[in-house]
Amino acid sequence: MIGKSHIAIRNIYPAVATIYGDRDARDSNGNVVVLNESLITEEEARLQAEYDSEDYARNRKAEYPSIADQLDDIYHNGIDAWKATIKTTKDKYPKP
Repeated sequence: MIGKSHIAIRNIYPAVATIYGDRDARDSNGNVVVLNESLITEEEARLQAEYDSEDYARNRKAEYPSIADQLDDIYHNGIDAWKATIKTTKDKYPKP
């Protein structure tokens, strides 16, 4: 899995083709790309904030019944029963 440092570097330096370790970045010709640590730190913070802001969505997704179960619930119990089931999860993990 690519760490957020690698994603941050690639976001800031589109010419980077390869990253060895945490900070040895090279372009497609193998030339070293000089990195600005403060820009990388800023981008890592932005990426973390973006990830954190979607926490409610990840929690909801994990708790929602599968689509097949939701459709089965609608078929057997009606749309209002399904809405009540979904609302419980939405209330537990509200949007910020």
